[in-house]
This record gives sequence, C-alpha cells and structure tokens, in this order.
Amino acid sequence: MIFLDANYWLRALVAPATHHDEARAATAVALFQAVMRGTQDATSSEAILAEVAFVLGSPKHYGLTPFEIIGRLRPIISAASFKMPHKRRYLRTLDIWESHPRIGFVDALTAAYTEDSRDELATFDAHFDAIPGITRYRP
Repeated sequence: MIFLDANYWLRALVAPATHHDEARAATAVALFQAVMRGTQDATSSEAILAEVAFVLGSPKHYGLTPFEIIGRLRPIISAASFKMPHKRRYLRTLDIWESHPRIGFVDALTAAYTEDSRDELATFDAHFDAIPGITRYRP
C-alpha cells in the first residue's frame, strides 16, 4: 500500500510547470496509472484530499473550476485499488460539490458527514439550506 501525499496528487493532476516538475510528474503519473490499472494499492487522507482540492482551485496556484477538480479526483477515488475508510463519503462529497459548486470541497464534505449522521448542522452558512437532507441547527 502506498500513502499518497498532496504533492503526488498535484504532480499527477496538473501539467508540469518546470523541467524539475516534469520528472516528478512522470513518477506521479506512473503511480496513479498503476492504481487505476489495479496493480498498485494506494490510500490517502481526508486532509490530503481537502488540500489538493484547495490548491487546484486556488487562483494563486492552478485556478481550476470545481468541475475540473471533480473530474480529476473522482476517477482516482473511485478506483478499486484506491483504498480509504469511508470512501463512499468522499465520493458523495464530490457529488454534493458538483451539485453546489460555490460551496467548496470542505463544505461539501461537511454536508456529506451531516447526511451520514442525520445530525443537525450548527452553522451560520445559509448555503447549506439548498442541500437536501441537511437540517441546520436553529436554537
């Protein structure tokens, strides 16, 4: 099993910016291809996924749209050789984010957690009201 850090994700998911990045990108792409083929098991963490989504979407870095980010993350997370506890929650996070792209990855993840638990969500963010199945806590 290989644990994937954010820099491996980023090198595999975006075009290399420098000659130095080209070698790293080739290494990262080869590893992700092995995961997609099912010849290498890999895992990562929720924090890494959030970091990757943030960096990919940041105008200071890559400025990708939520749809572009989701399109790059979903095939990897869906791969049988990509193992993560609560993997279905992360795929659900991508579904929620795709339906509500303005809320961001972390709020989509919060919504996925809240859906799973059926807890009320204590937040002042009204955008959660647009997500079916989410009930905001109102004292």
